[in-house]
Amino acid sequence: MAALAISSAPVSYDFGKETWRQTLILSFQSIGVIYGRLSTAPLYVLESIDPNDITSPDEIHELFSFIFWTLTIIPLLKYAFIVLRADDDGEGGPFSLYSLLCRHATVGLIPSNRRSDDILHHEEEESPSKGKMGNKARRVIEKHKCSHYLLLFLALLGACMMLSDAVLTPAISVLSATSGLGRSLAKISAKFFSSDRTKDHAAEILKKYVPTPAACAILVCLFILQHHGTKKIGCIFAPIVIVWLFLTSGFGLYNIIYHDTQIVHAISPVYMLRFVQKIDLKHWKLLSSIILCIAGTEAMFADLGHFSKKSIKITFICFIYPVLLLTYAGQFAYVSKHLGAVDAFHLSESISNRALQHVFAVLSLFASAVGSQATITAGFSIINQCQALDCFPRVKIVHTSEQILGQVYVPDVNWLFMTLSIAITIGLHDIAQLGKATGLAVISGMIVTTCLMSLVIALYWEKSLFASACFLVFFGSIEAMYLSTSLMNFFRGAWCLIILFLFFTTIMSAWHYGTLKKYQFDVENKVSIDWLTNYSPSLGVSRVPGIGFIYSDIEMGIPAFFSHFITNLPAFHQVLIFVSFKSSPVPYIPHNRRYLIGRVGPREYRIYRCIVRYGYRDSVRDTDDFEDQIISSIGEFIAREEYDYESLNSAEGKMVILGSLMEDGGTALIPVEEMGSSVCSPIVGGGSESRRNLLEGSSGSGNSDNRGGVSRKRVRFMLPPKSPQMRDSVREELQEIIDARESGTAYFLGQSHLLARKGSNLLKRLLIMVYVFLDRNSREPPVALNIPNAALLEVGTVYTI
Repeated sequence: MAALAISSAPVSYDFGKETWRQTLILSFQSIGVIYGRLSTAPLYVLESIDPNDITSPDEIHELFSFIFWTLTIIPLLKYAFIVLRADDDGEGGPFSLYSLLCRHATVGLIPSNRRSDDILHHEEEESPSKGKMGNKARRVIEKHKCSHYLLLFLALLGACMMLSDAVLTPAISVLSATSGLGRSLAKISAKFFSSDRTKDHAAEILKKYVPTPAACAILVCLFILQHHGTKKIGCIFAPIVIVWLFLTSGFGLYNIIYHDTQIVHAISPVYMLRFVQKIDLKHWKLLSSIILCIAGTEAMFADLGHFSKKSIKITFICFIYPVLLLTYAGQFAYVSKHLGAVDAFHLSESISNRALQHVFAVLSLFASAVGSQATITAGFSIINQCQALDCFPRVKIVHTSEQILGQVYVPDVNWLFMTLSIAITIGLHDIAQLGKATGLAVISGMIVTTCLMSLVIALYWEKSLFASACFLVFFGSIEAMYLSTSLMNFFRGAWCLIILFLFFTTIMSAWHYGTLKKYQFDVENKVSIDWLTNYSPSLGVSRVPGIGFIYSDIEMGIPAFFSHFITNLPAFHQVLIFVSFKSSPVPYIPHNRRYLIGRVGPREYRIYRCIVRYGYRDSVRDTDDFEDQIISSIGEFIAREEYDYESLNSAEGKMVILGSLMEDGGTALIPVEEMGSSVCSPIVGGGSESRRNLLEGSSGSGNSDNRGGVSRKRVRFMLPPKSPQMRDSVREELQEIIDARESGTAYFLGQSHLLARKGSNLLKRLLIMVYVFLDRNSREPPVALNIPNAALLEVGTVYTI
């Protein structure tokens, strides 16, 4: 079998024990992944401003004062010193904050989280006690259901804004660079024409028709590179960003000294007050371009799973922050002395050496591609979290690092980003309009982080409500100011973000709604175990040799599709195992706490339940040993059960956490590996004499897989040597499982079809229609991947909601 499985021994990078050498390596890589966006923002901050809106050098000084304090307050103070501390076991982003709140307050709306506290009765020690954290804020939030929906909406809003940013950022970054290339080519072409009219005509054509096609070509190359993974991309891109930063900051220092040393005085907040005193609608809109100087800041937190907090923090404070200030100061110093010059607001014009301007134009092409990497990588991380929490359709997740599990690549989403980014580049082909949309996406995502972070301060850090309110008011007021300036430019490009937001929100909302309704339908229509145990003898239900794996989303009772199957075909296997996969609002689940095993019904029925838990950052992939892990865990459960009086006599639904060795260090079932169809010496009696009718599938991972000519690993089990510690009844039950495994394995999977009830409102019908479309066109359910067709039984059911 090659069903969904979680790596049995995931290798994770221990950021808590990293050495300075490791910190420096991660810092170097982070420059090429996280800080490329911040580093290339000077390409389009001033370029997105209409030169006609600036009337004097004093206004340039005042705008620089806004840039200085915005960079100091938002990325440095808020993110580097505060938000980075609120990681969820090394993970960041809006969903990591939401998961922290779900675990420390009863506010979760995701189906897979609802019964975790009931089932994991052995894990109460892991969660903070309600008495310790039972403050007034928690009680208010838990009491009102609307606050639960508000928190989920904020998490989805933050995720949608980051996904929209992952589309807009490549477009504006690359288009800004190619526009500089167009100007450089226009200057070079002037040397080949003698007529001024011809020169102007050629320059106009190059500036108009070169940037957009060149940007599209570079975008295609950028997204093609994504499959190489964060580590390789970081090592490739980091030198480009470092050269870029040294070049721009070096010329920035030159421009400060040569053009306008007074720009240094503009770091005083007095200059901002002067700007505010003479504020009007035209000047207020200028601040929407200032937001772009902090574009990429959210990636410092969202990409936390790719690097360590120490490396991100040290790199920004010691290198990125001072270098950016020099770059912006030099650019604004140049513009203050060349207000009337043509193209003075373009960064390339501030390069004093005209020969180097052409080199700078080429370097900016590479730097702009690097600048897009931060949001693309953050987009992959957000998709990974959303999918694990049932808020995004099933897509393939590729883990690109064996050491750092947070480094992921999502092929389907990568091509979606590329298509949307190219479409927006061709559709708008205007830096100013793209800047307005990008600015709105950036500031909206930051406001979401501020709101969720204020709750984390109160509920998770257990600080006073006053401290939480101060954080919300101080940072929220600054971000609200920038949000108002962005909304005023709605018809000048910001409308593009609304379209992207509605696109991603519709996908995520429809998928979450459909998943939630299916889960509720399964819970409401499940059949009790008494029905199965009473139904079997009365109607002559036969038991056939083999093991039946029944996959469902419910954690108690019999799923409706299986009861429907039994009603029409009264037979099931000698051993039944109900398997459920449940995501938890935590990044990782340790292997020794991953499997929850329980018994369903009387002991003689040989029916078991297994719940496989995984975090939103766990390495979930298709493997060939998943069936072996389940059977080994059940064998361990049977061996331990006789010593655990509570589990032996508990009601159905009480689970026992398994995954570690038994107390005596042994195992209940000893695996013996063989390859392909090679013959292994007999280990057990019984054998596989009969394979009857429809229920008799292949022997799972015990068979060789001839698809593609590749032999698959075969694992058989044997009992340990005779031991006085193991009772005869236990050995007998374990032997039955071994015999059933040798007889064959079948897999039962429910195939659901959602229909809207007649008379449903338009919104409900739309959500269900979108969900059905996504379900049909997304990846197959992970439990169905690579299961042999002869062993797979799909039972169709219609859900009317």
